[in-house]
Amino acid sequence: MAVKRASAILGTFFFLFIAPGTVAGLIPWAISGWQWRPAFFGEAPLRWFGGVLIILGVPILLDSFARFALEGFGTPAPFYPTERLIATGLYRYVRNPMYLGVLAVIGGQALLLGDTRLIVYGVIVGFACHIFVIVYEEPELRRRYGAQFDAYRAHVPRWLPRLTPYSGAKSLS
Repeated sequence: MAVKRASAILGTFFFLFIAPGTVAGLIPWAISGWQWRPAFFGEAPLRWFGGVLIILGVPILLDSFARFALEGFGTPAPFYPTERLIATGLYRYVRNPMYLGVLAVIGGQALLLGDTRLIVYGVIVGFACHIFVIVYEEPELRRRYGAQFDAYRAHVPRWLPRLTPYSGAKSLS
């Protein structure tokens, strides 16, 4: 079990830098150079809101990744999936907190830097995530976890979080 957990942690850590690190870090940097532009609509508070989105998005992303390794004994990468359906933590409120964390970081950078190109990029990433979830991820989760995933899917929304945690989550993990 210790070897499996260590392997999952290492794989998750590597995938964290490859996927979200590229999507929410490297590509936004390549687009914007992380250079400040005038605040949207001349409203400096939008920069603060962008900073808040980044500050919220990063821990959401890290928590989601940690759950894959520590609870699911796998990674978010499709080639090394979890052994268990993750339905704890933020996954009790929304099915895709990891993608929401990435989108919060991208949107936060757009607002903080005042860069319209990052807003466009964020919309493209959001659309790509949605298509990936519908076409690949959810059918794969249904195949892998069957009735467990169906029960989870019936109670936990895909994108807009519930106000209260899903109480059936403990029985799924």
